[in-house]
Amino acid sequence: MVVTEAFVYVVYDVYSMGTISARVPDELETEFEQYLEDENLDRSTAVRKLLSESLEQWRHERALDRLAEGSITLSKAAEIAELSVWEFAQLAEDHDVTWVDDEHLDDDLEAL
Repeated sequence: MVVTEAFVYVVYDVYSMGTISARVPDELETEFEQYLEDENLDRSTAVRKLLSESLEQWRHERALDRLAEGSITLSKAAEIAELSVWEFAQLAEDHDVTWVDDEHLDDDLEAL
């Protein structure tokens, strides 16, 4: 049996980072402390990770909503979501969002 390990290193330039501070309810802070312990992260890294993941999810939801409304093309939605067209097409399929629209079909096919 072969065991492989993969490591991902995230490097931040601490001199080009802004500062965000927030007051949170005690219950949220308690849950956050549990998250820190479970994930073995320091506070700053955990906040960056959670904020990054939440913003990624927000971009995906925003792009899916606008695509479902028919206000943007698949390629524009992929750009908003910061995904390739193929990755976004899979995301749309996973969320049952139809992206083939007569109005935007030519633009979408051109982007592929």
